[in-house]
Amino acid sequence: MKRVLIWVLSLWSIVGIGWSRSEDGLQELKAKDRLLSFLEKDAVSPGANSLMIPLTLIQGAASKGAVCLDGTPPGYHLDRGFGSGSNSWLIQLEGGGWCNTVRSCVFRKTTRRGSSKFMEKRLNFTGILSNKAEENPDFYNWNRVKLRYCDGASFAGEGQNEANQLYFRGQRIWSAAMEELMAKGMQNAEQALLSGCSAGGLASILHCDEFKDLFPSTTKVKCLSDAGVFLDATNVAGGHTLRDMYRGVVTLQGVQKNLPNTCTSQMDPTSCFFPQNLIANIQTPLFLLNAAYDAWQVQESLIPSSADPHGFWRDCKMDHSHCNSSQMLFLQDFRNQMLSAINGFSMSNQNGFFINSCFAHCQSERQDTWYANDSPRIGNKAIAASVGDWFFDRTATKAIDCPYPCDNTCHNLIFK
Repeated sequence: MKRVLIWVLSLWSIVGIGWSRSEDGLQELKAKDRLLSFLEKDAVSPGANSLMIPLTLIQGAASKGAVCLDGTPPGYHLDRGFGSGSNSWLIQLEGGGWCNTVRSCVFRKTTRRGSSKFMEKRLNFTGILSNKAEENPDFYNWNRVKLRYCDGASFAGEGQNEANQLYFRGQRIWSAAMEELMAKGMQNAEQALLSGCSAGGLASILHCDEFKDLFPSTTKVKCLSDAGVFLDATNVAGGHTLRDMYRGVVTLQGVQKNLPNTCTSQMDPTSCFFPQNLIANIQTPLFLLNAAYDAWQVQESLIPSSADPHGFWRDCKMDHSHCNSSQMLFLQDFRNQMLSAINGFSMSNQNGFFINSCFAHCQSERQDTWYANDSPRIGNKAIAASVGDWFFDRTATKAIDCPYPCDNTCHNLIFK
C-alpha cells in the first residue's frame, strides 16, 4: 500500500515571500533548517526499542584545525560490529544542506549543523545503521559510524572568515575523522562502505576515491550516495537556484582546492560541485540511490518561494497529487534530466543504482524506506536488498522505475 508522510508547515515557512527585514531573514533560515530536519530524520520518531548511540567528540581535532563552523570539535557515533561483521566498516556521512553566505553560516553556528555544542548526545541508529538482521540484513553486524556534519560544505571546505569567527574546515574534519577511525580498527577492515544522505550523499561522491585510498588493495571498498544526485536544473521561473547557492558555497568556503582536478581542469568549480559532472570519473564502485522526484530538490531547487511569488505552484509543491498536467510535465522533465545525468555512469559494470519514482528524500536511514514489509520496491526488490546484492556482487543492480504515478510502493512526502 502506498504510504504518505505528512509534515505540517505554517504558511510563512512555505511561501516565504518578501523577506526584507532582518527578523524575516532569520525566520527563513529557521524554516529551511526545519525542512532539512523533517526530510532527513524527524519524520520517523525513535521507537521504544531504538538503538541510541552516544556522541564521541574527536579529541585533538582542534589542534589540526579540524573544527565545526563555530570552532567546536567534530564528532561521530560508533556502534561496534560483532560476529562475522567485526572487521567490516560502514561510514554514514550526515546530511543537512549547505551554507552559502556569511549570514547563513553564522546562523548555522547556532544549530547542530554548525556546532557540536548543539548536537544530540545520543543518536537513533535505524535503516542502514540498524543492528538487527531483520531490519538491515547485510550490514547489521558491521562497525557502523555516523559522522556528524557541521561544516556546511559537504566535508569539502578549507578556509575561515575571521571577522565572523567562521571556520570552513570540512576537508580537515573528514581527514581527522578517518584518521581516528582507522586507529580504532578500520585499518584492518576486510570490507568497507562509505555512505551518506543528502549533502552527505554528495560528500560520499566527493570523497569516494579518497576513502578507497585509505585501504590496501585487498580490502573490498565501495560507496553509496543516497539522495545525493543534486542536479544543475532550471527552476519554475527559469533561474538556477541551486547553481547560485553552490557558487556561494564553493567561493565562501574555499571548496575549489578540494574538488577533483579531473573536473576542474575542464569546468568551472561550481559545476564541479554537481554530482552529474563527477560520477563518471570516480574509480571506486559507486551506488546511487535517489528518488526521481527528490523532495528536497522539488522544494528548494525547482520551486523555491523566490521563483513562485504568486503561489501558482504552491499546491503542487506541497502535494504532488495537486499538480496540474503542465506542472507534472515539468516534474517529469526533471526525472528525465536525472536519468540523463547518470547515463555515462551507468555504463560501468561496477556501478549500481536504484532510481524510484517517488517524492522522497534520504531512503537509506529510515527504517520504513530501507527495509520493511511495505518499503519501496522496484521489481519487487527492496532498497536494502538491492544495495546488498550490488555490494556483495550477488547480482547487478541497475533499477529504474517507470514514471509517476506507476509506483504504488512509494512513501511519498506530503507537506501541509
